[in-house]
Order: sequence, then structure tokens, then C-alpha cells
Amino acid sequence: MSANTPGHYRLKKTHKASLAGVAALGAVALGFSLIPSNAAAETEPQALSNTQQVAWAYDAASPQAKALHASLTEQQNAIDLKAKAEAAAKAQAEAKAKADAKAKAKAAAEAKAKAEAKKRAEAKAAASRAAARKPVYANNLDGWIREALDIMKKHNIPGTYEGIHRNIMRESSGNPRAINNWDINAINGVPSKGLLQVIYPTFKAYHVPGTKFDQYDPVANIVAACNYAADRYGSMDNVNSAY
Repeated sequence: MSANTPGHYRLKKTHKASLAGVAALGAVALGFSLIPSNAAAETEPQALSNTQQVAWAYDAASPQAKALHASLTEQQNAIDLKAKAEAAAKAQAEAKAKADAKAKAKAAAEAKAKAEAKKRAEAKAAASRAAARKPVYANNLDGWIREALDIMKKHNIPGTYEGIHRNIMRESSGNPRAINNWDINAINGVPSKGLLQVIYPTFKAYHVPGTKFDQYDPVANIVAACNYAADRYGSMDNVNSAY
């Protein structure tokens, strides 16, 4: 057959095949660049003289196909291993972050509990110190007067132990339950009561917060009476008769 017969071609050079589909490995796309044989003779006679015709046929059992399959499998395995390593690293990082957050929350809770315990201990210690400093008063006339004097001092109410004691002895003889049922106050329905014989309107007007609201309470009675005497006479020390 003539070399110039139309439709008859020679390969310019050996071409590469591109295989797609790793799982199938059976579909092959072959690309050829062909030129007419007469044109090749005119342009590349030396190349054509060393070129042989190539017949393309895919054979899965061929060494080339096996090598390609092995190469692609190796690449896929490498990709899978990398993805697994990245997923494991991510899971490890998330677990570490979660563990760190848990540890931080636990430390914060422990610190808070410790601070609260310390605060309670300090409050208890302060209360204990305050209780230790608080004087203990005897439940008798001497103790009542001394407690009344401490309260009066806090409220800037003047008066001395001697002045209070003297007036108590004159008014009630030291009986906190004493009551006058015969004078004009009793006739008017407001009898004088307690150690310093205070009527209810006076007790109510001059009662000092922090003491019992009870005319018969010895400390409350003394403090209210001394508060009244300070307002009217300057001090209970200046009272020497009925007031």
C-alpha cells in the first residue's frame, strides 16, 4: 500500500495512556497525536525512521497494569492513613481541651469552696472574739446598773453608778417589779413601774433601741429613765427626789 494513501497514518512518537477509575482499572483513555505519513517524512524523517507502530490493548494482568494498580493503592492508603491520623489528632486535642476545661472548673469550684470556708471560719473567729470581749453581767442590781452604764455610754447618755444606784434605792429599793398603784399617775391609769419608777408614756418616749421594750426589764428601765433625766435635768446624778 502506498505511504500516501489517504487515511493511512504513522505514529509520530510513543504516547502515554491515562487510566481513570482505580477500582475498575479497565477503562483506558488513549490519546494519540497523528500526522499523515507523508508530512512526517517531510518534517521528521529521523524520528520516523526509529518509530515503530504501537498497538494499544489493556491487560489487567500485565506488569504495567499491576504496577499502576499498586501505585494507586499505595497513594490511597497513604491518604487514608493521613486522614485517620488527622482525625485522631483532632479527637485527642478535643479530649485534652475538654479535660482541661473540666480541671479548670474543678479548680475554680475548689477555690470557691475554700474561700467560703475561710470566710465562715473568719466570721466564726470574729464572733468568738466579740463574745470573748463582751462582758458578762451579773443578774442582780449591780450587774443591771453596770450593763445600763455601758449602753448609756454608747448613746452618749450621762450618769454614774452612784447617781443611778442612789435613785433606784429611793424609788424601788432595788425591786425591778415595783409598781406604784396609789399616786396621781396610777389614778390616771399609768402607774410608775420598775427600778426607777417610770410611767409608760415616758418609757415609750425615751426607750433606747437595743434594750427590751418592757418597763419591768431592769436594764431597759434604767436606760430609759436616765435618758429622760438627762433630757430634763442634765443627768440622773442631778435627781435627788421624785422626778
